[in-house]
Amino acid sequence: MSNPVFFTAPGSLDHLHPGGRFLLEGPEARHAVAVKRLGAGEAVDIVDGAGVRLVGTVANASAAGLDVECVSLERETPPAIRLVLVQALAKGDRDELAIETATELGIDAVIPWQSERSIVRWKGDRAAKAHAKWQSTVAAAAKQARRAWVPEVRPAVDTAALAATVGTADLAVILHENAVTPLRSVLARWAEKHDGDREVLLIVGPEGGISPREVTRLCDQGAVTALLGHHVLRSSTAGPAAVVLASDVLGRWTVPAP
Repeated sequence: MSNPVFFTAPGSLDHLHPGGRFLLEGPEARHAVAVKRLGAGEAVDIVDGAGVRLVGTVANASAAGLDVECVSLERETPPAIRLVLVQALAKGDRDELAIETATELGIDAVIPWQSERSIVRWKGDRAAKAHAKWQSTVAAAAKQARRAWVPEVRPAVDTAALAATVGTADLAVILHENAVTPLRSVLARWAEKHDGDREVLLIVGPEGGISPREVTRLCDQGAVTALLGHHVLRSSTAGPAAVVLASDVLGRWTVPAP
């Protein structure tokens, strides 16, 4: 079984080396001590959310914090092909469910999209609170999945801003029930012609679907449509399903040779 994971600030592990000590403080330490009841001698991972993982052993657990001895320090490189989920705002917290599951499956970033048919609206103070909630959701999911990287939650966009983002993307795929080409084929053909560091946008509409006008606008900027399967998926399901398929086709889940 993998070690329990606790977060610290990005960069706070950079000075460590095997044999060194790190004191975890704040809410994460309180959770480790009071809820998880970790004690001396137990294995634990401390990650900074930016790819650095301390694999250690608890030296002491107290009200002052969790004192951890560093056994090893690992720096996990991000995948060459980054997956970004553009998730349309959806009712009933289905958008949050989508980004939570996508994070557990390995998404690298998410973009909240205020599409034409989104019933949910981010305006004023609600926008800041909703964005913060998305950040909290992906952080909790990354912790659950024992990830060293916490996905970036980028600023919310409307369709005009999304079109501009699509125009500069390496590949932007609209998951659409009326598409003809399967997503697997779209990704495989693209991967044959491209290598190196790239970014792929997976665009998911709200429960009411993406409007024809939006599809046209995004495709005019270079997006392509793709069919995810034979059935119509909910907004909360389409993104995670696409992440699984894309991770497989693009080799993100390939285990490197020893």
